[in-house]
Amino acid sequence: MVKIQIQLIDGRVMNACLDEESAPITVQNFLKLVDNSFYNGLIFHRVIPGFMIQGGGMDASLCPKETKAIKGEFKANGVNNPIRHKIGTLSMARTNVPDSASSQFFICVEDCDFLDGQYAGFGELLDEESKKVAEDISKVKTVRVGYYDDVPYDPIIIKQIVRL
Repeated sequence: MVKIQIQLIDGRVMNACLDEESAPITVQNFLKLVDNSFYNGLIFHRVIPGFMIQGGGMDASLCPKETKAIKGEFKANGVNNPIRHKIGTLSMARTNVPDSASSQFFICVEDCDFLDGQYAGFGELLDEESKKVAEDISKVKTVRVGYYDDVPYDPIIIKQIVRL
């Protein structure tokens, strides 16, 4: 297991471990992006209390930052990935196309069993403090901006993601 830390611009952090055995393609892709500082300055652009926080693909002006898509490592896409979507799970966001995940990820703030086998879980938050940060982010004031319904009114900016 590889440990990472998601550092926010406001000083808060979320510590996580990544499961290379269950989602090797996803973890390799995520770490490549981390090592190339891809996530620096991007935001959590979608936050939904009682569900999840999503980020890793847009800057504070909602301009997308694109990267190559990878194979979706989940049961409905023919991959035996046992990771369950429970509080603290890190998983890849995607469109309705199974192999469309690239850089955007989400963190569950509640148990989301309905996502099991449909999305590529690849890690989990390590401690209660990290889960509390994710939960607090999910509860911030949001606004509708164009296509996006759940955009934080004040941007939640990722300073950087680093390996521990």
